[in-house]
Amino acid sequence: MYAVVGCGECSALWVVEDRPETTSCPSCGARHQYPKLTKFAETDAADAAREARTALLADRSDHAPDDLDSFATLETRAENERMDETTYLQESGLDAEAVSEAGEGATSGAAAGSPNWLDTVRAAIDELDEPGEAEVVAYATARDVSATFTERALDRLVQQGEASRNDGAYRLL
Repeated sequence: MYAVVGCGECSALWVVEDRPETTSCPSCGARHQYPKLTKFAETDAADAAREARTALLADRSDHAPDDLDSFATLETRAENERMDETTYLQESGLDAEAVSEAGEGATSGAAAGSPNWLDTVRAAIDELDEPGEAEVVAYATARDVSATFTERALDRLVQQGEASRNDGAYRLL
């Protein structure tokens, strides 16, 4: 059993299934006892309840229910008429090819010979004889990695158990 019910706080309408003891308004979050709610429509089918809610909302907004497609039709259209990524980017005013190249560069930069910033911090710890914070920061900044990022990356590597810090010196684990 499905019912279209309304919130006494914000006037939102929603579909409730199986007569629960209580239900919350999806709009304002107010909790309501189901028996005390106004039931605008009751039906055995979920689609019919959604259609009834749609008709009530259309009536509130001065649209004729006949002007609107059925819920099932709208759902099918939404599934079938999705915009692909390239079209979305172009409609947003972006160059889809440039976005794709930037994404590939970000994910395959290390393989192409330009390691990402975190890899640079790891390399500093691995390659330096005395990899203290100042030495790692100097190594990373010489390779265009910001000092702020390097300091945060060192803390994160230690917190995540990828590196250890002992007497100010870092070591990869």
